[in-house]
Amino acid sequence: MRHEDVEAGSEDAEAVEADQASTEGATDEGDIAADYLEELLDIVDLDGDIDIEVRGGRTYVSILTEENGEELDDLVGDRGEVLDALQELTRMAVLTATGERTRLILDIAGHRDQRQEELKEQAETAIAKVKDRGEDEHLEPMSAYERKIVHDFVAESGLLSESEGEGRRRHVVISAA
Repeated sequence: MRHEDVEAGSEDAEAVEADQASTEGATDEGDIAADYLEELLDIVDLDGDIDIEVRGGRTYVSILTEENGEELDDLVGDRGEVLDALQELTRMAVLTATGERTRLILDIAGHRDQRQEELKEQAETAIAKVKDRGEDEHLEPMSAYERKIVHDFVAESGLLSESEGEGRRRHVVISAA
């Protein structure tokens, strides 16, 4: 075996170990988040199954119900503001337990998936307007997570986007390249 092959083999092994450590860390934070959320569901007397998934080193925790999920609507809020607050509280619980910040994503009754589809439709409409008129298009204010989703859709289309505004008024502006 050549020296370069040995080095490459050890680099590959290190990469695999790093991936495993990342996945184990995500699994640990998922378990901590799940425990926290189970206690919360018990306190508010709601039923829900908790699903933990790791994608790209990021932990996704979902609260699901067997029925249509309407009993969890109060945990989402009108525009997802309660869900965002619960996500931050869950992140704080993980930080308290591990001493490390997390980028954990919380979803309740499929709200984030549904919202992502709505954001994609809004972005597609705005992209079409920008391509047709050549003028900047301002979208409604949204959370940082939602702005990131829109920025990704816009980048895929070949146009430019940036966030403008402060606080609750922060929004995405789409412009021609």
